[in-house]
Amino acid sequence: MPLPFLTADRAFDATDDVALPFDDHDRWRRPYRPGPWRVGAAALALLLASFVLVAAVIIAAAGTVAGAGATFAMAALIIASALRMLRVGTWVSRHGVRRVGFFSTTTVEWRQVGAVRTAQQPVRWLGLPRTVQGQALILVRQGGEQTTLLTDHSADFLSRVEAFDRAADTVEAWNAEYGVVTATR
Repeated sequence: MPLPFLTADRAFDATDDVALPFDDHDRWRRPYRPGPWRVGAAALALLLASFVLVAAVIIAAAGTVAGAGATFAMAALIIASALRMLRVGTWVSRHGVRRVGFFSTTTVEWRQVGAVRTAQQPVRWLGLPRTVQGQALILVRQGGEQTTLLTDHSADFLSRVEAFDRAADTVEAWNAEYGVVTATR
């Protein structure tokens, strides 16, 4: 069963220098593959969900319907959380750039983007409160508000510097193609 949210398009593996390798620019796409930390955490959550489902079946067989229902609901919550964890990241399309978080999603149209640039700054390590010196892809709106799109110490790019550079360059290329102001580095 193909899981399209796990893989970026095969075009990113190609060695050609096509900045926007997609045929359909209206579809929201992640310009990188999810990193091993994100996929591993989701896999562990799904493993936990399988144990919770087995416990729910045992509880249901014992005759406690209310307890089985609560356990099934907890398993469904774990599965939904694992799937949402895989969706977290930065997505691009002709319409704009979308930053998908675990609890919220923010979309910025390209015409509202002033610049997209890479900067050296303190970044959060794996989304935890601890910060380390690293690179971040910053989106600057025309009003001056800044949003961090990607960091090289996130669950997608930890120990994958080349993947971060390729994803940052791709987002900058989308901005250069559809934005009002070209990307700066």
